[in-house]
Amino acid sequence: MIESKWLYEIILIIYGLSLTGYFIDFIQHNRRVNKIAFWLLSMVWAIQTLFLVSEVFFKASFPVFTIYDSLFFYAWVLISFSLIINKLFSIHFIVFFTNLFGFFILLLYITTRAQEGMKQQGIQLVNEVLITHITLALISYGFFTLSFLFSIMYIVQYRLLKNKKGLKWMWRLGDLQRLDRYSFKAVTLGVPLLLIAIILGVVWGYAANAVFYWVDLKTIGSILVLVVYIVYLFLRIIKKYQGKAISIYNTASFLILLINFFLFSFLSNFHF
Repeated sequence: MIESKWLYEIILIIYGLSLTGYFIDFIQHNRRVNKIAFWLLSMVWAIQTLFLVSEVFFKASFPVFTIYDSLFFYAWVLISFSLIINKLFSIHFIVFFTNLFGFFILLLYITTRAQEGMKQQGIQLVNEVLITHITLALISYGFFTLSFLFSIMYIVQYRLLKNKKGLKWMWRLGDLQRLDRYSFKAVTLGVPLLLIAIILGVVWGYAANAVFYWVDLKTIGSILVLVVYIVYLFLRIIKKYQGKAISIYNTASFLILLINFFLFSFLSNFHF
C-alpha cells in the first residue's frame, strides 16, 4: 500500500508528536498544545485517507482482505473517532488513550508490512525503529534526570530556608515554586517519550523476529520505570502532592531508573 520508506517515517514522527501533545494537554490542560496535536493528527488522517482512496478508486480493492491491510484500516478508524471526539466533546482521557492504541496499531502495520513488501528498505526501516526506540528512551531518561536535579535543588533549598540560610542561595538555586513546577514539567515530557519508546521496542521485537522476552529484567525494569513516573503524575495531579513530599518521591524514582539503566541492562538477555 505504501511504497516509500521516508513516508512511513514521516507518518510515525507526526503521529508521535501528536501523541506527545495530547499527553501534555491531558496532564496540564493546555489548549494551545491540544490544537497543535489535533492538527498534527489531522495530517496523519489526511495521509491515510489518501491511501485508502487510492486503493478503492485506482486499484479497485478495499484494504481489509489481509490482516496487515486490516491493521491500517483499523488505525484509520481509531484516528477518525479520535478527531471527532476531540472536536465535539471535551473528553481528554479517551482521546489520549484512543490515539495511543491507534499509534500502536499503525506502527505494527508499518513495520510488518515493510518487512514483507519493501525488502532491503523494509529491513532498514525496522532497524531505524530500533534506533528510535533507544533514542527516545534515552531522551526520556534525560528529562527524568532534569526532574531529579530540580527535586534535589528543591530539597536543598527547602532545608536552607528552614534553617534560615536560603535567602542568599535563592538566586542560584531558584525559588521553591519554580523548582517544583520545572520538575513536574520535565516528568510530563519524559513519560510520553518513554511510553512511545516502549511501544516501539515491543513492535520491533515482533516485526524483526528478534528474540524477545517479556520476563527479561530490562523489559520489566523499563515498564517499572514508566509505572513509577505515572504514579508520580497521579500523586501530583490527583492527590495534589507538591513540594517536599513529591520531590522525595521523585528522587526515589530516579534511583529506580538508575538501577534499570545500569544493573538491569547488564543482566538483560538481549539488551546491551
